[in-house]
Amino acid sequence: MNDYRSLEEAYQAWKEKVLAPYQARAGERQENFSTVSEIPVERLYTPLDVPGGEYLEKVGFPGEYPYTRGVYPTMYRGRLWTMRQYAGFGTAEESNLRYRFLLDQGQTGLSVAFDLPTQMGYDSDHPMADGEVGKVGVAIDTLADMEILLDQIPLDKVSVSMTINAPAAILLLMVVAVAKKQGVDLTRLTGTIQNDVLKEYAARGTYILPPAPSMRLITDIFRWCSVNLPRWNTISISGYHIREAGSTAAQEIAFTLANGIAYVNAAIEAGLGVDRFGPRLSFFFNAHMDFFEEIAKYRAARRLWADIMKRRFGAKDPRSWQLRFHTQTAGSTLTAQQPETNVVRVTLQALAAVLGGTQSLHTNSKDEALALPTEESARLALRTQQIIAYESGVPNSADPLGGSYLVESLTDRLEEEAQKYLEKIDGLGGAVAAIDAGYVQREIQDAAYRFQKAVETGDQIIVGVNRFRLDQEPPEGILKLDPALARRQVEKLNAVRARRDGAAVKVALQHMGQAAQEPRAPLMEPILEAVEAYASLGEIVEVLTSQFGRYRPPVFI
Repeated sequence: MNDYRSLEEAYQAWKEKVLAPYQARAGERQENFSTVSEIPVERLYTPLDVPGGEYLEKVGFPGEYPYTRGVYPTMYRGRLWTMRQYAGFGTAEESNLRYRFLLDQGQTGLSVAFDLPTQMGYDSDHPMADGEVGKVGVAIDTLADMEILLDQIPLDKVSVSMTINAPAAILLLMVVAVAKKQGVDLTRLTGTIQNDVLKEYAARGTYILPPAPSMRLITDIFRWCSVNLPRWNTISISGYHIREAGSTAAQEIAFTLANGIAYVNAAIEAGLGVDRFGPRLSFFFNAHMDFFEEIAKYRAARRLWADIMKRRFGAKDPRSWQLRFHTQTAGSTLTAQQPETNVVRVTLQALAAVLGGTQSLHTNSKDEALALPTEESARLALRTQQIIAYESGVPNSADPLGGSYLVESLTDRLEEEAQKYLEKIDGLGGAVAAIDAGYVQREIQDAAYRFQKAVETGDQIIVGVNRFRLDQEPPEGILKLDPALARRQVEKLNAVRARRDGAAVKVALQHMGQAAQEPRAPLMEPILEAVEAYASLGEIVEVLTSQFGRYRPPVFI
């Protein structure tokens, strides 16, 4: 290379003298290559693809702004990511046994899956709950269920994450009530509630209240937790479900961060200082199949969020600049055909999340395209994380792929693409306005359509689905739920209603209704009063919907 005046001249000479003759001999495939999100992938990346003068400013070092290389200086040499397997099914008793099994197997944090009626704010005896009780998660109707769910789990030692959104305040306060009964100092309570209702309107659908009262409740959670639960992550702003709905990687970054901006704006408008709640914001991303694109996605998201919090919102506390996130491997990529191949998919996705610097990780089980995971498959999924952690050597260095010409170029490209979406959303008036206008939904739907079209034409190969197929029967040994569990859950709910203090419940619900009528009144305190009186989830939600109504999505043509 010393014979050339510049790297660019050396690269051109290489292409002419070495690459071109080789191509002629080898018959290189001439089609264009791209990531799963349709970002072009070049044959080779060189330092020309990583602007040298901007490298330190844009990439820097782990634990320093803009956090491209990770939020902590030592990353996993200081502490491994939390291995948090998402689980929950049937009744609280059954789910408690699964949590204790996973903790015994080396899991380091709980991740609670709730059934659909709980997510939608219905009690198990509501007509809308018929056929869904305990099916995709655990049924929680009252504080009594939460007491059973967390039985023998020391809340001052085990972090609890809950994938709950519209009724997040209620479920969080049930955990608080259990912690108080255990005698746990609330300042030591750690965990996360997803609490991200904006992505429900855009991509998932488990909403209850309209956007304005939902944002009011979310910001009141920020307020209450900043005083009472200083170590709790008050929101997990979720790109996972956006990606599961079919978005590209750049859309996942942009729509997630746009929702984050909306939550920060709402909290500031409610009178909270950005550094009061900023350090407790967390995020939740998907780990999809395009290995290097996913690693770059996490790095680009960290860099963008650091800039948003520092420059746009003027946050002074470096902890407010840090994008800390949980990752889950991509359920939408799992196949019912040849389900053993899902072990390989999940391993690659988990490795991408670790190389991308996640703080917490769930690995899906191989049988989840068929049913809820069995104990055996859940254990294998956890072992996948443990092998990466303890055998691979990958965690021994912070950001091992930092400086890779490919990874740095993809990081830049994803940042640019996401920034364009953020500017478009700003122009529409922010995330809430963009969702109301149907813009976000249409962009996700269009991306999902393009991907499905590629699968159907064979341009996107899915092993076992559109290539390398086998004729095989569904596997034996999948988990099957007892059809009587719904009846048992309703019996438990009726027993709680029979033994609780009905007058105390009535007073607590009245206090809630009065607070809801006052635009600036706190809501967390009266909800906690109702929870501790053993009011049911459905009764609490009914008071809120009587004041605010239930959200009905607009129809877009």
